[in-house]
Amino acid sequence: MSTPGDPLAALGALPGVADSVDSVRRAVDRVYGHRVMRRRSNEVTAEAALRGARGSAALSGADWALEEVRRRTDFSAEGEPRIVGAALRLTAEAGQLLSVWRQSPLRVLARLHLVAAGGVEAQDRVGRPRLPGEPVDEPLVRLALPEADEMSGRLEGLAGLLIAGSQAPAVVTAAVVHGELLALRPFGSHNGLVARAAERIVLVGSGLDPKSICPAEVGYAELGRDAYLEALDGYASGTPEGMAAWIAHCARAVELGARETTAVCEALQRGAA
Repeated sequence: MSTPGDPLAALGALPGVADSVDSVRRAVDRVYGHRVMRRRSNEVTAEAALRGARGSAALSGADWALEEVRRRTDFSAEGEPRIVGAALRLTAEAGQLLSVWRQSPLRVLARLHLVAAGGVEAQDRVGRPRLPGEPVDEPLVRLALPEADEMSGRLEGLAGLLIAGSQAPAVVTAAVVHGELLALRPFGSHNGLVARAAERIVLVGSGLDPKSICPAEVGYAELGRDAYLEALDGYASGTPEGMAAWIAHCARAVELGARETTAVCEALQRGAA
């Protein structure tokens, strides 16, 4: 049962959300039960991280083939290489921040932005929420940009909900974190990459995907950017139907990430990867 002090849990009661949560749980359980996971889980985790980073970069405008991501080593060039490099760094960093996230989500978000920026942006703007009048470079998110004061208040509210804890399923909490960060765009850049990394932290830290082998980013990329932005519009609308549609979209992405990793496990079992 949800309580007045647990608004995230109330979202779990929206139509269709419980079915999405159950479907994710079954998909995650299947991949964790694969025989390859008993002896080669580190390899599976590493491959899932690479594929997740590729998917997140694709959503931010750098849609490279997996083998291109695997082959390249120089991610400092302007444009797409820098986006891919940021996604790879965030994927590596997210697993180191679980304990801090539980105490101070805002510190983690600041750290994620610092890592994404990679030392190439103005140092006075990196790792902190934007101030009034500061621009945001996030051209692929088409929502109206909240004013800095509204953004700051909502960001503090989100952090408070996360610190207080919730009875909501992990997928619901992760979807809200992801959607709210995309809607607010608290940083001057890389908000999409940071939002998806934060979602990953929630899914891992909740215990749903403790080894980080079900990369939702793969699923979002497979479902496509148009579907992603349409679902995000639903989240931003704040209506029950829109919120439920966004949560279902996020849940489906996790399922597809689990399916991708199941294929990786099958390939490892056959000796093909």
